[in-house]
Amino acid sequence: MQLKIMPKKTPLSAGRVPLILFLCQMISALEVPLDLVQPPTITQQSPKDYIIDPRENIVIQCEAKGKPPPSFSWTRNGTHFDIDKDPLVTMKSDSGTLIINIMSEGKAETYEGIYQCTARNERGAAISNNIVIRPSRSPLWTKEKLEPIILQNGQSLVLPCRPPIGLPPPIIFWMDNSFQRLPQSERVSQGLNGDLYFSNVLPEDTREDYICYARFNHTQTIQQKQPISVKVLSVDELNETIAANLSDTEFYGAKSNRERPPTFLTPEGNASNKEELRGNILSLECIAEGLPTPIIYWIKEDGTLPINRTFYRNFQKTLQIIQVSETDSGNYQCIAKNALGAIHHTISVTVKAAPYWIMEPQNLVLSPGDDGTLICRANGNPKPRISWLSNGVPIEIAPDDPSRKIDGDTVIFTNVQERSSAVYQCNASNEYGYLLANAFVNVLAEPPRILTSANTLYQVIANRPALLDCAFFGSPLPTIEWFKGDKGSALRDDIYILHENGTLEIPVAQKESTGTYTCVARNKLGMAKNEVNLEIKDPTRIIKQPEYAIVQRGSTVSFECKVKHDHTLIPTVTWLKENRELPTDERFTVDKDHLVVADVNDDDGGTYTCVANTTLDSVSASAVLSVVDVPNPPFDLELTDQLDKSVQLSWTPGDDNNSPITKFIIEYEDAMHEAGLWHHQTEVPGTQTTAQLKLSPYVNYSFRVMAENSLGRSSPSEASEQYLTKAAEPDKNPTTVEGLGSEPDNLVITWKPLSGFESNGPGLQYKVSWRQKDGDDEWTSVVVANVSKYIVSGTPTFVPYLIKVQALNDVGFAPEPAVVMGHSGEDLPMVAPGNVHVTVVNSTLAEVHWDPVPLKSIRGHLQGYRIYYWKAQSSSQRNRRHIEKKILTFQGSKTHGMLPGLEPFSHYTLNVRVVNGKGEGPASPDRGFHTPEGVPSAPSTLKIVNPTLDSLTLEWDPPSHPNGILTEYTLKYQPINSTHELGPLVDLKIPANKTRWTLKNLNFSTRYKFYFYAQTSAGSGSQITEEAVTTVDEAMASRQVDIATQGWFIGLMCAVALLILILLIVCFIRRNKGGKYPVKEKEDAHADPEIQPMKEDDGTFGEYSDAEDHKPLKKGSRTPSDRTVKKEDSDDSLVDYGEGVNGQFNEDGSFIGQYSGKKEKEPAEGNESSEAPSPVNAMNSFV
Repeated sequence: MQLKIMPKKTPLSAGRVPLILFLCQMISALEVPLDLVQPPTITQQSPKDYIIDPRENIVIQCEAKGKPPPSFSWTRNGTHFDIDKDPLVTMKSDSGTLIINIMSEGKAETYEGIYQCTARNERGAAISNNIVIRPSRSPLWTKEKLEPIILQNGQSLVLPCRPPIGLPPPIIFWMDNSFQRLPQSERVSQGLNGDLYFSNVLPEDTREDYICYARFNHTQTIQQKQPISVKVLSVDELNETIAANLSDTEFYGAKSNRERPPTFLTPEGNASNKEELRGNILSLECIAEGLPTPIIYWIKEDGTLPINRTFYRNFQKTLQIIQVSETDSGNYQCIAKNALGAIHHTISVTVKAAPYWIMEPQNLVLSPGDDGTLICRANGNPKPRISWLSNGVPIEIAPDDPSRKIDGDTVIFTNVQERSSAVYQCNASNEYGYLLANAFVNVLAEPPRILTSANTLYQVIANRPALLDCAFFGSPLPTIEWFKGDKGSALRDDIYILHENGTLEIPVAQKESTGTYTCVARNKLGMAKNEVNLEIKDPTRIIKQPEYAIVQRGSTVSFECKVKHDHTLIPTVTWLKENRELPTDERFTVDKDHLVVADVNDDDGGTYTCVANTTLDSVSASAVLSVVDVPNPPFDLELTDQLDKSVQLSWTPGDDNNSPITKFIIEYEDAMHEAGLWHHQTEVPGTQTTAQLKLSPYVNYSFRVMAENSLGRSSPSEASEQYLTKAAEPDKNPTTVEGLGSEPDNLVITWKPLSGFESNGPGLQYKVSWRQKDGDDEWTSVVVANVSKYIVSGTPTFVPYLIKVQALNDVGFAPEPAVVMGHSGEDLPMVAPGNVHVTVVNSTLAEVHWDPVPLKSIRGHLQGYRIYYWKAQSSSQRNRRHIEKKILTFQGSKTHGMLPGLEPFSHYTLNVRVVNGKGEGPASPDRGFHTPEGVPSAPSTLKIVNPTLDSLTLEWDPPSHPNGILTEYTLKYQPINSTHELGPLVDLKIPANKTRWTLKNLNFSTRYKFYFYAQTSAGSGSQITEEAVTTVDEAMASRQVDIATQGWFIGLMCAVALLILILLIVCFIRRNKGGKYPVKEKEDAHADPEIQPMKEDDGTFGEYSDAEDHKPLKKGSRTPSDRTVKKEDSDDSLVDYGEGVNGQFNEDGSFIGQYSGKKEKEPAEGNESSEAPSPVNAMNSFV
């Protein structure tokens, strides 16, 4: 199906029936190619109201296009402007732009006026707007004498500005002599007319340099008014001034400084009118005076204020509505209100309108004989008048054209011919302005032409619209058709949209949309076509977006941004901060997928955006970085409501650094007593900025505040001013009052003194009072300085006393103190405990009982009883001077105790003493007792000496702690076979007086394990264990040595080795011939794992090996001369039973080692094979 152009954007219907869509032959704003004949068109011109800088040349622009190129002419103030007669005026070549050279000579005022440009060729004439040329003006203020203004506190004031009239109007602002803007507020503000309004004045408004400035932006100049002096008098100053030399009439205004309801300073009266033009900014102003300062409110009486277009300026004194329209007309009311009343002012707003377009006339291209229309519709308030011109001449006096008919705002053309070509001007005007539009009628006969470049390649992202251009021209207007594919396959779906300018739109392009598209333009004079290509690309996507981050100041943050894109497109990834380039700072580093910000500071917070751009699309993702930290310290600490015992502290919080403040901590310093030391005062919630603080008397306070948030605590604020509270009597007494004697005849009274902070005044002292508790004596008192103890002498020993300590200072006494009880000094106890007796519980534990000592005899605080006990020495120990005594103390009033850890079968002696705070009393008479027998400890040593073939001798030392009389020894032993299994256990009793025993009839070369312990009547003690081995047969060992060292034996072994080598060679040969090796079967039948060949080098025997015969065996295997077997001599070496520890013999031949299940030897070090076998085993293999 072919597509033809249609007048507006309309989707094609689905189906196979061809749908031909024609466009009316009048197409708005049709562009005629510049190589074709056409009337002039104004392309550029100066603004209607053109304010020029008188210091620069005047440039009046007028540019136009047409075929043939147009010529230009100008009018000034309605008459022809002959530029050739003025040497200062030139026109740019191929242009209508005028340049008036006033830099060399001449004045700008000379060229003020209304200018209009005309561009003309053979097809018609186009005209510009009326361009009003006016030079800018920035006149000086007129000289005036400004008297100082003196007024009373609270009066209202208006400082007039009255700037000179400039072109354009100046911008007004108020500053002082230092060019600093004067602060403005709800009380003081600048009006729209530039005056400075004071709702009421205060003494701080006094100054001599109120200066109004006018800035003329066009000439970049600032003009200054003479300074105005204002002095505000307080009531006292006012009375003095009046009494001196002034009369009441010389003061500004006549209102009193008392509070008063509002009145308006501007506008005056209860109502006023305001007129504004459509599209401008409507500004309404109400400024009121009063005391207290009034607040301004705005309402619209007959409607609501437009939400999105309404703004309040100048502390709500100015209401602005932007883009004002006729619907904004109505009554607006401003209300001024303070505590004493309210007033209102009604402003009636009327919105007028200069002409504005509803339908602007468009160029019209017609072919001979066609019909068409030009439509010019405008609106305004009042309704604009429409007038037509042809080639710059009013239509009424223009040359007649039979094909043209005027019908109000429409020009109707019928059966046009080439002579009908012309430029028509539509003028819409009312009292507020005018509109002028040029539209040509161009009569042409042209075949179709396509203006879009051939074979243009369009690349589009999938699922986005694809727009394929087909700019065209022709007269009559061609129809447009689109085809897809080389074979001209029809576009049959409803997914295509054809625009008036010939563009084909695919609203949602897919991969299958890729291909070649052909645009065909036809009219009655011919046909043109063009091919374009479309490629669909995968969209660029951010598959890993940066994430919101909260980091602490000084740390490092990383944002990740991973991009996936079409492989044929090359993306560029850019990072932005707040939609601007990243700061040029080394702390910001960007790699392939990450943005890293190091050493983050407060300025780094904000929104970071990752932007991935290709030539076809752009995607972005953003994340917010919040920089947090502990708060900044509070500031502006202020003390108010200062009372004797309280004060109010207020402060201003510092920046919370993006983490809300949870609380404030207040600390104080006492500069009088503890300068430089800060103490905690109180805490308040983070929403509070004041605190009522309780104070103590006679303290020179300073305060500081710290803020705390979730990250930590701020630095302390600056200290507040100091505040010294009045002195008062102490409000508390010393604590920790105690009475204890240091000697038997004194009483030491101690207490914890008050701190300087707690003294409440100068001259801190203490009144110390005491009396015996059980007596009728009066209180004895003494006043002491600021100390912490007092000693009362001459007291009886250990008598209870009542004590009190009261604080006082120069102002008075503290409250009555509490009474505490103490005791005078203690002395050593006088009496020993009586009736001491001992009960033996077992061989290591005894229980001691005694009678308590009378309390009066203790003469102090009973701390407990102490038992001294010691073991009786033997005759050999009695010569020692020191007897080791043990001590056990039993707290409190106990009358019995246990003595643990005694030695069995021992005699002990003990005594008991009472203990008080002074020390021990006399000892009770010594009491002795015996402990019964216990089981003995293990024998001290056990050695096996003199091993023989069938006997072993055991030697031992008795137990170091027999704990009684030894009755006998018990010896148990059992053999251990080669698989480490234990044999039957033999039990043997040995008399207690023996320290040596020989076991006979043992098996030779056998390992035995022994268990040995002593016994008393109390039972068996701990056992000691040992292992030993009987020796081998000496004759056999000697025989092994003799055979192994005989020459004939060595020769025999060499012959055997040679025979085996010959057999191996024969076997190899027969095997290569396919024969069998009979020796193999014989060897298999008589296989003996013990057979080991003799080595030729040293006559020793080595292990048989197929692959390692080249490795030397360990040398030097011989039976030692002492008939003992060394480690390397035998496979049954004793070392095999140890766990990595070499077995060895004592000097007497006894074996020292430990039984183990280890049998296999460890591999030899270096390149040695396993150790050489015993000659006995080697010999046995041949027997």
